[in-house]
Amino acid sequence: MFKNIITDLNKGQKVDGENYDIWHRKVQYLLDEKEVLKILTQSMEAPPEEGNSPQHRRDVETYAQWAKKDRCARFVMLSSMHNDLISAFEDYKTAHEM
Repeated sequence: MFKNIITDLNKGQKVDGENYDIWHRKVQYLLDEKEVLKILTQSMEAPPEEGNSPQHRRDVETYAQWAKKDRCARFVMLSSMHNDLISAFEDYKTAHEM
């Protein structure tokens, strides 16, 4: 279903700098539907690689869940941008930075 939503979003005009307002609303609705909208206002750093405590394992799992949602948000935003804009944003490491 998610791929169908992305396809539908991209059937219209992709964001090109002139149509930001409508693009922003569409992307916001989609990210909210996928329960990843809050990723745009959150950032998280990966926990240290070493550690085996229960808290460290919870931190690693929390980060993995956050990273998955961030990848989803970045994919939605980048795939709905005009090709000229993608190169300006693809190097951002998180959706929050975009």
